[in-house]
Parts: sequence; C-alpha cells; structure tokens
Amino acid sequence: MATVSAASVRFASLKPASRSNQANGVTSGVMFVTIGTSKLGFPSLRSSRFRVHCAAKPETVNKVIDIVKKQLALSDDTSLTPESKFSSLGADSLDTVEIVMCLEEEFDISVDEDNSQNITTVQEAADLIEKLVLQKAEAD
Repeated sequence: MATVSAASVRFASLKPASRSNQANGVTSGVMFVTIGTSKLGFPSLRSSRFRVHCAAKPETVNKVIDIVKKQLALSDDTSLTPESKFSSLGADSLDTVEIVMCLEEEFDISVDEDNSQNITTVQEAADLIEKLVLQKAEAD
C-alpha cells in the first residue's frame, strides 16, 4: 500500500501600522504561518501543525524579560529567552497574574482575563503587548 503525503500552508497578516507610524519609519505587524500535513492527502482536523509567529520588537521582549526577572526575583545572571516558560521559571498562577499586572502598568494597556490565561512564555506576552498597543494607537 502506497502512502501519499500532503501539506497545506496558510499565510495571514494583520493590517499594517497606521500611517503616522509608517511616516516615522516604524513598521509593525503580525505574520502567521501555519503548516498542516496529512499522510493520506486529505484535509485532516488532526494534522500536525508548525506555527511561526513573529511580531514583538526586541525592545518589547527585553522589557518583558526584565519584568519577569523582577517579579520572580531571578538574578540578573539568569538567562531568559523568548521561549522561556513562566512555569519552568517557577511561576505559579498568582505569579503569572502579577506579571500581567506589571505588564499592563508598564505598557499602559489592559489585558482581559481570556488573554492573560493564554500567556505562558515571554514571547506570547510580548506579542500580546504589541497587539494591544497597536489596537490602542489605532483607537486614539
């Protein structure tokens, strides 16, 4: 019996930054890449997925890292990456709530409860911040 492999690729992006940001040379946006595969070549709800999500500026990621280190009382020598999980750093749910509260204060944003429960890594936090800051700028 021969097997057939298939892959699907989906590209999507959010609308670009406002004109005022583009005029200042600042570009912002989010790009998603989702790849699904199926051994039989048919669409499958159980296909494996590889997802690339790039959005946050390095400055945002660094601020998130600084806040996480401060809230979890980690030494300056502790190496954090965008993929660092809060739980692997010893954070419990209360620590995560406190991190989100500090992020809200630092970036002057409001994170709803549904979004705050989805934040498990530094990158997820930074991406959400970029999204909320962009939404706030467009609303003003």
